[in-house]
Amino acid sequence: MSNPAPAAPDVSALTFEQAVEELEKIVAALERGDVPLDRSIEIYERGEALKKHCETLLSAAENRIEKIRLDRAGKPQGTEPLDGA
Repeated sequence: MSNPAPAAPDVSALTFEQAVEELEKIVAALERGDVPLDRSIEIYERGEALKKHCETLLSAAENRIEKIRLDRAGKPQGTEPLDGA
């Protein structure tokens, strides 16, 4: 490999947007097919870690989303979990 890639930041330190952006770059590189096999394996593994991190962040965000409860007159009365749990 002629030009080594810079050290990638720890996946858990990335924001959702940063992780998605890096994941998109990995997918594009793999789809182009111009990456040596050993590097393909490395970036595929990194992609898997990024995907899991994104799923964790999305799940945490979904757990924080609440819906507004309305009274019979249609006025806001409080909040409750979005899934009704």
